[in-house]
Amino acid sequence: MIEPMYTTIVDEGRPTGMLLVAIGLDIPDRDLRAEADHGMPVLPDDYVRSLMSFTAATVRPARQPDVVAIADRLQRVTDKALHREGARVLLAQVVIQPKKL
Repeated sequence: MIEPMYTTIVDEGRPTGMLLVAIGLDIPDRDLRAEADHGMPVLPDDYVRSLMSFTAATVRPARQPDVVAIADRLQRVTDKALHREGARVLLAQVVIQPKKL
């Protein structure tokens, strides 16, 4: 498991909530797992940057986010960061937390 990631949901120029995404990685290949462990200081940052872009472009506070699009996006980030396929992104949780009034 990777620490849950949060991004701000903005609607009409104002923060309206947070998107929480929690994932794990399934990496059966020992060498690739070692590479992922070595890249762990950077990989979560890559995830958050990608999620920030996704949240800004597509997430709205009153709609369920597209979990397939999130999983696909994070999978592409993983494959790029590890320079090959073989690590599977497993979504554990996707939650919108509305801003409290």
